[in-house]
Amino acid sequence: MKLAEIRKLPTKSLTEQSTKIREEIADMRRQYALGEIQNTRGIRNKRKELARILTVLGEELVKETK
Repeated sequence: MKLAEIRKLPTKSLTEQSTKIREEIADMRRQYALGEIQNTRGIRNKRKELARILTVLGEELVKETK
């Protein structure tokens, strides 16, 4: 997801996306540990996407509290 797309989403959707991506990362790590996948680039990309979502979510929460 692009940052512009993430900024358009409401906070509820962002929290749902973050939990979904966390589950995907955990699943990908399990698959890597079992040797089912060799490419770790997917895990790295998911972590970056999660960081983007959490950054925007933090910004939105700061705006709401002011």
